[in-house]
Amino acid sequence: MAKKKLVRFAEMATFPHVFQPQLKHLLNNEFELKNKWNQQFFKNQNPIVLELGCGKGEYTVGLARMYPDKNFIGIDIKGARMWRGAKTALEEGLKNVAFLRTKIDLLPAIFAPNEVSEIWITFPDPQPKKARKRLSGAKFLNEYRQFLKAGGLVHLKTDSRELHNYTLKVLQKNNLPVLFATNNLYAELNNDPILGIKTFYEQGFLEPVSYTH
Repeated sequence: MAKKKLVRFAEMATFPHVFQPQLKHLLNNEFELKNKWNQQFFKNQNPIVLELGCGKGEYTVGLARMYPDKNFIGIDIKGARMWRGAKTALEEGLKNVAFLRTKIDLLPAIFAPNEVSEIWITFPDPQPKKARKRLSGAKFLNEYRQFLKAGGLVHLKTDSRELHNYTLKVLQKNNLPVLFATNNLYAELNNDPILGIKTFYEQGFLEPVSYTH
């Protein structure tokens, strides 16, 4: 397993759409694509959409296929997982996809004010004992404001009822509008094509458990 990871890391380092910025560059505000993602990488003015904690990149790649008029960036600190989505995007020739290996709390050093239009948070760790680490908590929502456009959207998809309820309370406390919320997504939006995209964790959550005796 360790050897496979090393091979994937080496291969991913050659991918032109994968960025792994060094911490010292971010701390010194030296990331070269900040405020230049559209101009220098995507080479268009289409909206930029982030997937935070993208894992294997299923949502990043799936949304990019579905919306060629938007640019998608999958973000995760786990490079071995990200390799799968990055390789798929490369094999399919998707020009509206990038991947970024970094910590999410460093994103204000990577994106400029008003540079991002939407954020997807798909099946994040609910952090049951560390609310301050929840990606839909007040700390992170304030960080997202530093680079989200006015009226920018944040989408949360979770299998944790605790995280779902917590997020609604955070939004209410901070006077942030909720455009849509449900605790039974597949029943209420069964015709939405986006529901056809499922992360590895979501697929496992939806599949029935079988028991053997």
